[in-house]
Amino acid sequence: MKHPVCTLIVIGGAVAAASPALASKKGWSDASDVGAYGLMAASIGVPAIKKDGKGALQAAGSLAAVSLITEGMKEAFPEWRPDRSDRKSFPSGHTSRSFAAAATLYNRNGKSIGIPAMVVASFVGVARVQADKHHWHDVAVGASLGLATGFLITSKKENARTALVPWGDTKGGGVSFAMRF
Repeated sequence: MKHPVCTLIVIGGAVAAASPALASKKGWSDASDVGAYGLMAASIGVPAIKKDGKGALQAAGSLAAVSLITEGMKEAFPEWRPDRSDRKSFPSGHTSRSFAAAATLYNRNGKSIGIPAMVVASFVGVARVQADKHHWHDVAVGASLGLATGFLITSKKENARTALVPWGDTKGGGVSFAMRF
């Protein structure tokens, strides 16, 4: 007998429920779609709502870059999916895009949004394996690509009120602190 699985996805205070129907392969696949597309939308939508145009642009850039890399690797390394539906298993696109989105959310919004986003991205990877769409190594490489792309393209959000700047020259060094009122 199969037991139902219910997952709650929480991003920035918004809750979306994803419930793989009786833990079937289709249910896992649907849940991974909800998680992946939800994270991608949140990575662009959260900064847009916060009027952080730079963050939304960086999120879109990291998603575009990881998509190009992932799709290129799928063509370069054709590997059968576990369900034998096609030869586009390596690396996992859902996972790479989910982790790129989670990394941008972490960098631009901090741990309070970033850590739950990483948990959702991890769930997406597990769900892709459970749905028989990917092998574990597909998911691991996808996660690595997503994290690298997301963290390299997305900069931390600047604190416009304060700055702490180390300095040095041939005679010494120090730290300068500036605060805008």
